[in-house]
Amino acid sequence: MKNIIGKVISQGLDTLIEEGLLSKEAKDSVHIERARDRQHGDFASNIAMVLAKQAKMAPCAIAEKLLAAMPSHASITEVNIAGPGFINFKLATQTQSAIIDTVRQAGEEYGKSKVGAGEKVMLEFVSSNPTGPLHVGHGRGAAYGDALRRLLNACGYEAHAEYYVNDAGRQMHILAISVYVRYLEAAGQPASLPANGYKGAYVSDLGAALYTNEGDDLLLELATLFADLPEDEEASIDALISRVQTGLGEKKYGLVFDAGLNALVEDIRQDLSEFGVEFETWYSERSLVDKGMISAAVEVLKSNGKLYEQAGAWWFKSTDYGDEKDRVVLRANGAHTYFAADIAYHLDKRQRGYDKLINIWGADHHGYIPRVKAAFSAMGEDAERLHVLWVQFAVLYRGEEKVSMSTRGGDFVTLRQLREEVGNDAARYFYVMRKPEQHMDFDLELAKSQSADNPVYYVQYAHARVCSVYRQLEEKGLQPGVDADYSLLGEQQELDLMMQLARYPEVVEKAARDYAPHQVANYLRELATAFHAYYNAHPFISSEENLRNARLALIDAVRVVIACGLNTLGVSAPEAM
Repeated sequence: MKNIIGKVISQGLDTLIEEGLLSKEAKDSVHIERARDRQHGDFASNIAMVLAKQAKMAPCAIAEKLLAAMPSHASITEVNIAGPGFINFKLATQTQSAIIDTVRQAGEEYGKSKVGAGEKVMLEFVSSNPTGPLHVGHGRGAAYGDALRRLLNACGYEAHAEYYVNDAGRQMHILAISVYVRYLEAAGQPASLPANGYKGAYVSDLGAALYTNEGDDLLLELATLFADLPEDEEASIDALISRVQTGLGEKKYGLVFDAGLNALVEDIRQDLSEFGVEFETWYSERSLVDKGMISAAVEVLKSNGKLYEQAGAWWFKSTDYGDEKDRVVLRANGAHTYFAADIAYHLDKRQRGYDKLINIWGADHHGYIPRVKAAFSAMGEDAERLHVLWVQFAVLYRGEEKVSMSTRGGDFVTLRQLREEVGNDAARYFYVMRKPEQHMDFDLELAKSQSADNPVYYVQYAHARVCSVYRQLEEKGLQPGVDADYSLLGEQQELDLMMQLARYPEVVEKAARDYAPHQVANYLRELATAFHAYYNAHPFISSEENLRNARLALIDAVRVVIACGLNTLGVSAPEAM
């Protein structure tokens, strides 16, 4: 529809350009949008206001000249000037109704495009430390990241999903010690968990499983381990880590370390898969060390003059990029920091051939974003290729009571528990129906309700209602006509539905461009609202045959678009509810 209007405007501009009133660049300024007030028309353009300065005329005057120059078109029934110079266009009914066949013929491909063809995008999301099961906070990043991947792929991008496994940091050693303490308990040794250890029941299960597999082979003297530990919590657990590593030796300590790591990574992988979230790659942080990538990245920064040595440590000049202070990448003892690993990881992403890197991080990493982008630039990369999006953790409520969550304390609701209670569809839709950076209260009772107040139920019910109409038609021995007379669809509700159907490709493209799946969720709610109002006000099966066939085709097109939109969000489109 926009293409028709754009062509007519362009032809009118050609005439004004030939007359010398405008330059050839005027054609680059054509912008068409849906009219905010349908009484004025279906589409509107501000072209006259944009070109007024160039033409040295008032917007309304240039609009009148453009109207006089534009050729007539059978698809456009009315053109008028409104307000300060908007040009409004009203389309013929047959032009609008053509969308019905367009949608039905395209089926699940409707709304897809090639606007991003040829661009490789790396999406890294969730990437929770494998120190415990995923909780409901992680679920929001998972649902958002996967919906964004689906959106980008629908627009022709080659979007690749990757999970970065933080398997080399201090927190993993704390987990290993926590598992080892529970192993000692399973072996009948009265060990006590450090105050800052991981306390969830899953750690006890991991320790018991380790004892079942290894027996007494990993036992160390408790007096050697726990005697005279520093009073400071951080120093205490560091000392305990060192003692267990030394006492067990590299090989046996590796068994303890991997017992926690491997079990939790597999649990996370399965949990996400059941949630409909799949990753092409699970990228190990340890591989950065094993392959020498961190050392290579540090050398790049040194050669670019972005590091300096002080007190035996190597520092990145992040203050050159607006940071409040410089940051350590290599400690005096030679150990690398998390920051150094992240620098190497991002360099590796680019070296793997990705044109655009998208990181989806929790809101607690918001202050870390400028630092990473600075290091990316310092390595000679274009910072515009790196996009860091952040997601607020969802806050779960049971009635009026807020549910507290602490991974280390073991007091949290897992993503698996949430899915079992409200279902994958409700969880995914609720997670993506708001901007990711907005605060979110997850209402369990609303998510489980079967009412118009529950947005996912409301949208899915629209799809199921259409399927129900077609089942009823079959039960009565009736068949929808192959050729429908869409000229019979002239009521405002019907025209509104057609316009909504035509909007869908625009919504998908804009949502992909804005990294905003919530725009699709909002659109589906609006389409469902228009459909339910239409369904409640009009008969379908009992209508005269020609009118029935036209209406059936219209609501079938609605069904197709709802299914496409829900699939883009990773939500099912049930045929019955």
